[in-house]
Formats: sequence, structure tokens, C-alpha cells
Amino acid sequence: GVIAIFFDVGVEIIALGSINDYATILNLPSPEHYVWYTSGGMVVGYLLGVTFIPRVLSQHTALIACTSLGILITVAIVFLPPATSIYFVAVLGLSNSLLWPAIFPLALADLGKFTKTGSSILVMGIVGGAILPLLFGYVAGLTSHQMAYLVCLPSYLFILWFAASGSKIRTRTE
Repeated sequence: GVIAIFFDVGVEIIALGSINDYATILNLPSPEHYVWYTSGGMVVGYLLGVTFIPRVLSQHTALIACTSLGILITVAIVFLPPATSIYFVAVLGLSNSLLWPAIFPLALADLGKFTKTGSSILVMGIVGGAILPLLFGYVAGLTSHQMAYLVCLPSYLFILWFAASGSKIRTRTE
């Protein structure tokens, strides 16, 4: 769960923190406004989550759906023309919106008396928001801003693994 939170916060910060620079690189008008597209995507995702979880979708299903969307969007960002791909960076906000609220409870399930400790350790995963953007910047410097979004792909793949099977791993302590 901690590693999933690490990757979650990392991809959230990459999407929110890089879209304005991408718009600037593309010479788009008012690049400072593009972060609102990503933020708007996150708000739409939150509202969909409040509306449909748990009545229609489980947190587990929402996590798989959002992570799968993140994988597809990341591939689209890299392979579409830059003038189009920037809008897919905004859609990453939608795919990132329900990652944290789904990972956290799945990671804490069945911890019992270790729930407080588990929560504390999960919060330390937030450091991904400091490390992954640095990696993104490094890759962008070596290749291009557009190609640097590939940094998100292993993150989403790990979170998808966590959703599909990693969150179900339990050890018995007696």
C-alpha cells in the first residue's frame, strides 16, 4: 500500500505540476491556466466517486478503472500530437482522482490493532510527490516533455497490480 501511495501521489503531482510547463513549451496562450483543467478533472472524479461509490461501484473496482484509464491516457499523451496530448494530461486528473481514496482503505483492511501504525506508514508514501516529479524532469531534460510522461506508466502498472492482487495479500500473525 505504501508503494502504491508513493506512485499515486507522484503521478498526481506530475499531472498537476507539469501541464503549465507543457503548455508553455507548446506556446499555447495563457499556459498558467492549464492546471485548472487537471484540477477540474480531479473534481469531476471526486464527484463521480461520491455519487457511485459504494452504491454502484466498489472502491476496488473504481481503483482498477481509474488506474486502467491512467495507463491508456499516459500512452495517448506520448503518442498523440503534442497539441492534442496536452488535453490528455488534464484527463490524468480524472484518472488520479480516486486512487488515494481507494488505495488507503484497501491497504488498511484487516490490520486490526496495527491500523494506526499502518496509517502512519501509508502517509509516508506521500514522498512520491517529491521524487517522481524529479524523475519526470530528468527524463524531460534527456528526451522531451511529452516523452517524460512515460514515467507515469510504471506507476500506474504497479497501482493496477496492487488493485488486482497486491491489496489481497494478507499474513496471519498469531
